[in-house]
Formats: sequence, C-alpha cells, structure tokens
Amino acid sequence: MTFGCKTKQSNSEKRVDQKNETIITTKNNNPVFEGWYADPEGIVFDKEYWIFPTYSAKYEKQVFFDAFSSPDLVNWTKHEKVLDTSNVKWAHRAVWAPSIIEKDNKYYLFFGANDIQSDDEIGGIGVSVADSPQGPYKDLLGKPLVDKFHNGAQPIDQFVFHDKDGQYYLIYGGWKHCNIAKLKDDFTGFIPFEDGTIFKEITPENYVEGPFMFIKDGKYYFMWSEGGWTGPDYSVAYAIADSPFGPFKSMGKILKQDPNIANGAGHHSVIHVPNSDDYYIVYHRRPETEKDGKIRDSRETCIEKMYFNEDGTIKPIIMTKEGVKANKI
Repeated sequence: MTFGCKTKQSNSEKRVDQKNETIITTKNNNPVFEGWYADPEGIVFDKEYWIFPTYSAKYEKQVFFDAFSSPDLVNWTKHEKVLDTSNVKWAHRAVWAPSIIEKDNKYYLFFGANDIQSDDEIGGIGVSVADSPQGPYKDLLGKPLVDKFHNGAQPIDQFVFHDKDGQYYLIYGGWKHCNIAKLKDDFTGFIPFEDGTIFKEITPENYVEGPFMFIKDGKYYFMWSEGGWTGPDYSVAYAIADSPFGPFKSMGKILKQDPNIANGAGHHSVIHVPNSDDYYIVYHRRPETEKDGKIRDSRETCIEKMYFNEDGTIKPIIMTKEGVKANKI
C-alpha cells in the first residue's frame, strides 16, 4: 500500500557573522531527503515537485521504488513503494532509474529491471501506469518494452522525452551507447522511423549512461553521465543541438566531484519551474564520509541551482551541502 510520511530535514550548520557578531543558522538541504537513493528524476506535477529515484542497495534488494513530493524543494514527503516487483511478474532484481511522464490524466513510470547482460536473459525496460503520481503502479504490458540490445546499448537508464510537436520518445542506454526511439501514443510499443528502423543511435563522445533531454529557447539540451558509476570520475556532460537526433558534440563536463564534499556525482535530471527562468539539477553523489566497501551503494540525492551564460551554455555546477532555497510554484 502506498502512503506518505514526512522526511526529516538535514542538519543545520552555524557560522559567525564577523561584522555583526551574531550566530547565523544555515540549514543544509543536501541531501534533500534521508536514505540512500540514486538516479533521481525530478519533475513537476500540479504545482508540486516530485523526485523518483532508484533505491540504492544490493541488486537483489532493488525490487521497489519510493517517491518523494515537495511543495517547495525543501520539505519532502516520502511515498513508499509506489512500484513493487510484486506487480511486475518479469522483474525480480536491479530495478533502476525511473522516468515518469503524465499523459491524458494517467501517469506512466518507465523503469529498468534485472540488469540483463545479453539478449538471452529476461529483463530490460518496462513501463507501468497509475492514476496518480504516488501510484500504486501496475505493469502496463506484462513484459518488457525493450528486452534486447540494439546498437550495443544495454536496455537501462530510460528517459521519456516529450517533444514540442507532441511526439514522445524513449531515450536510453548503458554500455556507452544511447538510442532514441519514437513511442506509440499509448506507450505500448514503437513507431518506425522513415527508414524503417526503430532505434537510432545518438551517442555522443564519452557517453556512458544516464541520458536526459530538455528544450530551452528552441534548442535541445542533451545530457549524460561519464566515467565509472562507482568511481570518482563519474560526472555529467552535455551538448546542444537543433534536433532531438543531434548531432551532439560534447560541450564538456558541468558537474563533477569535489573531494571535500562528495564524489561519484552523476545520473541526474533537470527540473524547470513552469513560467520561470529557474532550472535545477537533481543528481546523486557519494559523500566523502563513505569509504571502502560502503561506497558502492552509499548514494544520496541532491539538488543545485542551474545557471546559463548569455549564449545558452550551462555554467559549471557548484556542488554544495546547503543545496537550494525554498521555491514554491
């Protein structure tokens, strides 16, 4: 059963204002909620912020998704087990990287499962549906939507992109390959491109996994994670193009480790506050306090403000413990 519970706020830090000789309390909002969570997808539904992350644990324990909602990016409510593999008969482990979209008053949650290593295994990318963001979600197809390797891409790390012409695309891929495919209107399959192919590769240089796309000022911003997901070199890079098909030439990294705060910063998403110029990056990282064997699963979800240069390029993201201030929609 799905229910909500308040999530405890992060600890505060105190600092001395030397000029006024007073103690100022600054609340640390990163991580944004307690617990180990990764691969967060942030989105806005009905003037409320939502984050759908991977539960960061051993693969065999990754059999559900929790979700989190907030009116202001600071105070978060946890919704437990919005999707559980008990409702997905073909998924049994490694449930990863949820991506959610609302369409016709239904909520579609796409997910990866089972971490398949070949076309001979059962698993891949699935899609579930619910009547509200907090679920409960049920398997839409009774089987994976993508269950094979195409163009070398492992069927994981899915993102659903809604283009300005109304078309929905699935963008996905691990193992250093990224595909884009045109979704049917009911999300039950794909529409071939004009040349008859289903999956087109749009892999930029140094791409590893974790694709994300958004439109700003008529341009397509394509973002992805580089490096090893368990290592300090995990980071976020991006490109800008005139089409969701690219070509995408890397414009460099904008988020990477800070040894004083955390490493392994990546697999992110972007929230654009409607009717505003406010953009936020939602990402995971491994705090510097986590060492040795614990580092693999010790991933926390954080938010930072995004800023752009006059030419539309993205300014490097400064990783912080303070996070962001409250911002009601």
